[in-house]
Amino acid sequence: MLAALFCTILFSVSIVCGHRTAKLIGGTEANFWRLTCATLFLGLWSFGRGVGLSGAAFPDFLLSGVIGIGIGDVALFQALPRLGSRLSLLLINCLTAPFGALLEWFWLGTALTRGQILSGLVILLGVGLALMPGKHLRFTPRQLAVGLSFCLLSALGGAGGAVLSRKAYAIAHLNAQHLGGPDAAFQRVVGGLFIAAVCLLIVKRGVLKTQTAASPQLIVEVSRKKWSAVWPFVLVNGLAGQTFGVSCMQWALETTPTGIVLAILATTPVVVLPFSILFEGERPTFHSLAGGAIAVAGVIALVLSR
Repeated sequence: MLAALFCTILFSVSIVCGHRTAKLIGGTEANFWRLTCATLFLGLWSFGRGVGLSGAAFPDFLLSGVIGIGIGDVALFQALPRLGSRLSLLLINCLTAPFGALLEWFWLGTALTRGQILSGLVILLGVGLALMPGKHLRFTPRQLAVGLSFCLLSALGGAGGAVLSRKAYAIAHLNAQHLGGPDAAFQRVVGGLFIAAVCLLIVKRGVLKTQTAASPQLIVEVSRKKWSAVWPFVLVNGLAGQTFGVSCMQWALETTPTGIVLAILATTPVVVLPFSILFEGERPTFHSLAGGAIAVAGVIALVLSR
């Protein structure tokens, strides 16, 4: 559970940097490069001191990354421009934890206690209150339908990826193999990077067609200026989120049920609030502060229930 708390803090730092990166180079490219950095760093560690891409559970960890990091994050980046960040994060965070708990219960037979379920619901209630969007939202029926579909897909992807990690750990233990958090994170991130690369190729095909008339020198100069401003955020995003953050998440999933881990991770948008105030000048509302307090109380209750 301590690992899940560390993961929440690291994901919060990653979100702040990821938001800045997405504004500078676009969500699809930002997602690809953060996964590329994470794959490089985790690969150096895993091939040097860990198991690399070997082990009986590798196919399951790889599929977990394809579903959770790949499909789940791609769906998130598609929901954000349609429903906005607050409503998208509200729906995804409040759906992923119960989906993960139900999937693990049906598939692996892991049941939570009443106290853990109640604490998880308190956390989700606090997150929902903290992320509550404004009253005057205007969506077309198509925007709402497509946005909700991507939120649902993102939540199912995140939940399915986490449960598959739990299954992968069970397979590793049955084969008397132990994978540390960075090893499992590396095997997952490889699967996520594959999906991110495919999405980036699809997006870049359209961009390259529009740039055929531009001079090569102009394209190089624009790219140089863009990357001189964005590379620190890409680096911190990749390190905090997909390198150390996912490693802590895998560390937590090895010993803790999916529903508990995902309930704690659902507080990530609440933990982001201080960083948003410090770095982006955002002013917190009363309901965001009250929701944050409720979510923290739920986390404390969940820790005590263990």
